[in-house]
Amino acid sequence: MINLASITTQPIINRTTSQLSRGDHWDHFLARLGYKRSEHRVKPGLYAIGNPTPSSPVFVTANYTLSFDALRLNLAGLDGYILVLDTQGVNVWCAAGKKTFGTEEVVLRVIATQLKQVVTHRVLILPQLGAPGVAYQEVKKRTGFKVEYGPVRAADLPEYLKTHQATPSMRKVVFPLKDRLVLIPVDFVHLILPGLLVALVFYFFLGGLLPALAVIAVLLSAGILFPILLPWLPTHNFSTKGFFLGLLTSIPFALSAFFQHPDWTWYHRIGQAIGFLLAMPAVIAFITLNFTGSTTFTSKTGVRREMFAYLPAMAWIFVGGIILNLASVLIH
Repeated sequence: MINLASITTQPIINRTTSQLSRGDHWDHFLARLGYKRSEHRVKPGLYAIGNPTPSSPVFVTANYTLSFDALRLNLAGLDGYILVLDTQGVNVWCAAGKKTFGTEEVVLRVIATQLKQVVTHRVLILPQLGAPGVAYQEVKKRTGFKVEYGPVRAADLPEYLKTHQATPSMRKVVFPLKDRLVLIPVDFVHLILPGLLVALVFYFFLGGLLPALAVIAVLLSAGILFPILLPWLPTHNFSTKGFFLGLLTSIPFALSAFFQHPDWTWYHRIGQAIGFLLAMPAVIAFITLNFTGSTTFTSKTGVRREMFAYLPAMAWIFVGGIILNLASVLIH
């Protein structure tokens, strides 16, 4: 919360450029690895880029460094102001869902920076993905500034500023392979250590190499293959997409159960095979459900509905698969 009593008589305008330093690149690298995810922040406030005048445009963004830097990089050669909201180090789309990129923060930041003293116009250019969190009528009523929604991607801003009219392509939300590949390390690095520990436990207590390899396959499938194959996996829900991918991943392990233990009885082998077919898809479905937070493919309410609908089923299926695997090993 901004302390309005602390506002000085003169607006404070910070300076920024469209050039990234080595420190900026290092920060991006750590952010992409998910290291200290909530600490990649820019100080909220008003920033000048280029040589702005009182008539220069005002762009609004989050204080997540990747969001701020994406904006300023695409304003190269342009003059303007960047109003940075305090979204607690969260990107625009996610912050809009959490309401930290929201009406109250926009209003308070306009007042705190004394923006009316800086510019003569009364227009704020917000990113389109921030729209769910902002009631533009309320912003206009309380600050006098009209909210204008720019394009989805900052790269389209130079073209957008020529007419202040977004083309259909500027409004379209896309999630191409390049963007999906960039996101892989964020979640995958957090899966590696616990995954390897589980693989060791499975190796020593749940039947040796095959269950351990199954754990590794789950990590690779959920953490790497799923983002790559996302548009081509059937169904609309992330959970069922992940379950389908999990079934494909588990088939080789189910078949291997019949050949790895020729001394086992048929019902022991069938039990382990079915265990793989149940446990692996359930875990992959659970991990891939978390990937919704990395995309604009769904909404907060959609994720909540999917969690309530599928999480209990995932848990029961996983438990059933583990019990079958344990039974096959211990009874034998």
